[in-house]
Amino acid sequence: MNECKKEKRGGICFYCCDNIEFMKTKPDNYYDLAIVDPPYGIKRSGQTKTTCKNPKHNRKQYKQKDWDNERPPAEYWEQLFRVSKHQIVWGANYFTDYLPPSMGWIFWDKGQDLSMSDGELAYTSFEKALRRVIKNRGAIQQDGAIHPTQKPIYLYRWCLQKYAEKGMKILDTHGGSHSNAIACDLEGFDLDIIEIDKEYFDDGLNAFDMHKRQLKLF
Repeated sequence: MNECKKEKRGGICFYCCDNIEFMKTKPDNYYDLAIVDPPYGIKRSGQTKTTCKNPKHNRKQYKQKDWDNERPPAEYWEQLFRVSKHQIVWGANYFTDYLPPSMGWIFWDKGQDLSMSDGELAYTSFEKALRRVIKNRGAIQQDGAIHPTQKPIYLYRWCLQKYAEKGMKILDTHGGSHSNAIACDLEGFDLDIIEIDKEYFDDGLNAFDMHKRQLKLF
């Protein structure tokens, strides 16, 4: 594996490296649960004033990057299903050719009436009924928006509460804003979280450290 930067905060380990090469270093079924939000391959890596088609949305502007130009390759999915016993995959409607049939999908209802999508879909490997979680996307602004496809901390906490059991070791292959790291810290789970982009890695780590400082204040 290429050089991998690692930072550790309690039971949360942050890695800045290639996620496929990282997973290759782990044995089969090393993680109890992977909660991942891979790039969808729809070229929405950022949003600037020139790329935002509807200024009424008043969304934060992000630096344009190229990480969403392509979906993860087949090797990523092979490694993901090898190292994890269970999976929750956001944006799963973009990856149906890689995912086995499952009844246990999740619908995130964004609780908004805009021209944007009403929600997002996640695949789960659990044989449970399809579930809906309602949380307005505006919660991201309260969390501190640092990534164009950031998920609310609440959403990750909900997933952990509904699908994880105490003692499970969690994997996140696309850390982004590191919202999942904050959720795992609040819910008491150990997590390995990977982000290859150094800027997102540093910003996400700073957000996690700020979260910990705020907890100390109260």
